[in-house]
Amino acid sequence: MISTSGLTKRYGKIEAVSQVDLDVREGDIYGFLGANGSGKTTTVRMLLGLVLATSGEIQVLGQDMPGASSRVLAEVGALVEGPAAYGHLSGRKNLRLSDAAGPARPRHSRAERIERVLAEVGLDEVDERPVRAYSLGMRQRLGIAAALLGRPRLLVLDEPTNGLDPQGIREMRELLQSLNAAGVTIFLSSHLLAEVEQLCTRIGVLDRGRLILQAPLAELRRPTGNTVLITPDPEAALALLNGRVRHRDGQRLVVRGADPAEVNARLVSAGVAVSELVAERRALEDVVLEASSASADRMSAR
Repeated sequence: MISTSGLTKRYGKIEAVSQVDLDVREGDIYGFLGANGSGKTTTVRMLLGLVLATSGEIQVLGQDMPGASSRVLAEVGALVEGPAAYGHLSGRKNLRLSDAAGPARPRHSRAERIERVLAEVGLDEVDERPVRAYSLGMRQRLGIAAALLGRPRLLVLDEPTNGLDPQGIREMRELLQSLNAAGVTIFLSSHLLAEVEQLCTRIGVLDRGRLILQAPLAELRRPTGNTVLITPDPEAALALLNGRVRHRDGQRLVVRGADPAEVNARLVSAGVAVSELVAERRALEDVVLEASSASADRMSAR
């Protein structure tokens, strides 16, 4: 769906994006991670033909960009740097303007398209109040509704949860998961590790303009070979598993051994209550910090 090779953007002597090779596949929810100022938005704008690359190649939906932008963007929905809207108009009126300004679509079905996308983003019950009276979460949903007017195959979003409260973030996550389940590939730029960890299937990490990590999330969060145990009787568990407990934090114990069933059977047979037992997986935060540290070491060695 998105492929880049050696994608680079320079502003004078400043290299904002350097030799980035993206690989976004159909069906992905791809999390494009990086701190503010790492080059994420510049990369997104190059993908959409809004900024010209200094060098490198871009393909979106199998076609070269920006040369094929008129064909490609008809099948791409995008929300970059926050939703744009006329605050004095209602959501429906804003969507009428967005639809009229977009790629040519039949006017006779405009009202049907607008009601469809409002329903998809959960704004179908909204009244005719002006957008300036919307919450931030509602405005974000309206921006995504505008991006969905053309039934895109690919949705490109730049920080869609920025500024949202926890409830708004959860609602946005559920919306994006439902769109992906309906067949939309999602490319999501974010600096929120926890949100990407809950939502995305594959990630790429940008650090000072360089792509330092790109892989399926399940692969990055592979089991460590340990078991996480939560028990109301940690002292009994410690005694029973003597020598195998790597770490204890209150009722939470990290036990050497990749088979939770074996640990559970041993505890239960000894009468030790178990509240939770799961295979330990690497935290995405640890993976990203490790990759960032390795990248910094490589840069300093040059």
